[in-house]
Amino acid sequence: MNNTRQNLVATIALMFLATTIQADTGKTSLVNAFSTMTSLDEGWEPLKFPNIDRHSRYLLTDDNGEQVVKATTENSASGLIARVSVEPGDSLILRWRWKVSNVYEQGNARTKQGDDYPARIYVAFEFEPDEAGFFERAKRKTVEVVFGEELPGNALNYIWANRLPVGEIVANPFTDTTMMVAVNSGATNTGEWVTVERDIVADYRKAFGRKPPKLVGVAIMSDSDNTGASATAWYGDVSLVKPD
Repeated sequence: MNNTRQNLVATIALMFLATTIQADTGKTSLVNAFSTMTSLDEGWEPLKFPNIDRHSRYLLTDDNGEQVVKATTENSASGLIARVSVEPGDSLILRWRWKVSNVYEQGNARTKQGDDYPARIYVAFEFEPDEAGFFERAKRKTVEVVFGEELPGNALNYIWANRLPVGEIVANPFTDTTMMVAVNSGATNTGEWVTVERDIVADYRKAFGRKPPKLVGVAIMSDSDNTGASATAWYGDVSLVKPD
């Protein structure tokens, strides 16, 4: 499972490499809204991983008159990604609504066996070679030789956790280049819509101790392959905007 999840991290990184949405000004969201889409391939793409045969399912559905994405995961993992190319500047606001049916009894953001979430938002940044250590650069070079591409760098994962307290940030158990940010935790509010707003720049500074480089991608993901659990999640519009 460890090799599979390491491949998963590399796959997520590689999926952010193709043609991106270029944007740097204005209040219009830099990712397409689920509520206005006629199909999920309008700015978002399936994200599937090597050695994981069971995929989470995503579809557009109606929830009280609003179109949202419904995700179903059962001992499975996959996601949807939107690629962007955005200089964060002093502030970059990520907003979304989500709802989950349940949290995972075996979920634990601090362990590899518990690294599953009924809902998460994955934010990827451009690689900073000057900030990476020797072993990190060497490891990346090995992967790049295999895949023939340069990988993105650090990432923030906004998660609906099981036990990690809201507001706490911990390193992903598979890689310390990904930091897990608990924005919801436990069974409180399951079955209810919850609105979340985060300043990506502030979170990156807190997680990594420096200003963020260019933002290269945003993904939604509901997974359960490590815990063998199951859940349903609903994602409302994900918006990425620069404030005045």
